Amino acid sequence: MHSNKKYLLSIVFIMFVFPLLSMIIEGISDHWRTHLIELIGKWFVFWAIGIRLFMAGINQVMRPGFTVQKIFKIDDPQSHAFVRELGFANISIGTLGLLSLFVPQLLLSAAISGGLFLGLAGIHHIIKKPASTNEYIAMITDLLIFLIMLFYVISQF
Repeated sequence: MHSNKKYLLSIVFIMFVFPLLSMIIEGISDHWRTHLIELIGKWFVFWAIGIRLFMAGINQVMRPGFTVQKIFKIDDPQSHAFVRELGFANISIGTLGLLSLFVPQLLLSAAISGGLFLGLAGIHHIIKKPASTNEYIAMITDLLIFLIMLFYVISQF
């Protein structure tokens, strides 16, 4: 399968399909007693922030060349150190998202930090104009998750 299609499928499943399936399964299992907005927050934070950012971070630390070459179309091995630093940030925010499933008090913090991180990244992609299909995919999904997190965070106040 072509690299762009694999990347797109993995992002779509992690950021949209799995959160929606998790919401439906929990909703059905508790007879929809949990408010929809709580399910949205819980499962989008876990999958779109926790799983996605944690996995991206591990990939950036272990294989910085992928992000540099496939996402940003940069061919400079010296940039790998910066991508690893980005990976550490992704692992940190992703860990907060993962822990929010087990420590619900962390959910709002994870939604704010992860949503803001993805929103700013999405805006940065717009400003610099995507250099690749993968960067365009990242831009769109970052902005969509930002909007979902913004909706969730506002609903909590």
